[in-house]
Amino acid sequence: MKKGLLICCAAFVLSLTACSTQAGGIEQSVNQQQSLIQIKDFANRNIAFDEVPQHIVALSNGETDIIYALGGTLVGRPTSTTPLASKEAEAVEQIGSAHEVDLEKITLLRADVVLGNNPMNTKDVPILEGVGSKVILTSANSIDEIKKQIELFGQLLQKEQRADELIKQIDEKIKQYEASSDTPKPRALLVYGAPGTFMAALPNSLSGNILELAGGTNIASDYPGLQSYPQYAQLNSERIVEAGPQLILIMTHGDPEEVKKSFLKEMQTNPAWSSLEAVKQNKVEVLPSDLFGSNPGTRVMESLELLHGKLEALQQ
Repeated sequence: MKKGLLICCAAFVLSLTACSTQAGGIEQSVNQQQSLIQIKDFANRNIAFDEVPQHIVALSNGETDIIYALGGTLVGRPTSTTPLASKEAEAVEQIGSAHEVDLEKITLLRADVVLGNNPMNTKDVPILEGVGSKVILTSANSIDEIKKQIELFGQLLQKEQRADELIKQIDEKIKQYEASSDTPKPRALLVYGAPGTFMAALPNSLSGNILELAGGTNIASDYPGLQSYPQYAQLNSERIVEAGPQLILIMTHGDPEEVKKSFLKEMQTNPAWSSLEAVKQNKVEVLPSDLFGSNPGTRVMESLELLHGKLEALQQ
């Protein structure tokens, strides 16, 4: 009899615990639904805010640009030598980058939210949440993804109307460059690198996407992507010579002249490169680091304009 009573009591306690856990989960879900701002980031994570965050940290220049273009501000920005569009952003505390997060600085800045990269900063989410910061993960491997970033940060700052205006401006810029004739598109090779290390940018990279929308043909479009960097491929001199690019564009975060000199030196080791039209016409150029090679944010409109101008000049 006593044994049966104990079993009944234990079952009752367990049921109460289960109900309590379930109630806690429901309460948390209800609280999230009642939050002023509800966001789903690029990693499919739901993040809720009771008010517009006042202490925002961005881990890359693109996110920095978008926040200021929307009328917001940051308390922390990425450590970078690349010039920023906003002078106000230039004066903000530098806190490392998406590659190397400075947790101590972010903690001291009492960041409400950190804008990071998906998937690069996925591993940093637990530790950032551990110091009281929420994390929003996004990426920018295409202009469409930049537009989604603008929309998402517009929701975060409650600046949806301004976000719509910026997205509309980008769409209008792209429409300007849509092919209106049957003339062949100029052939280009996009190279990303530093002295001694060079890769071809593929169409699934941001710069590759910009090239196509600006009216060019990427000669490396069918190259196999690298396992570690799927948006890029190894340079294949045979295939490059066969494709005959009219324009070779180099993207770098390093010293532009040094990188160009290193690339030209590497080309000289293979005499076949000297037969390329781009080399003969001296059409080997280094692109501005603030507009190419990484997310330029809303300045992607400038990236499109600059590249379209270079492609158009080849057809004249």
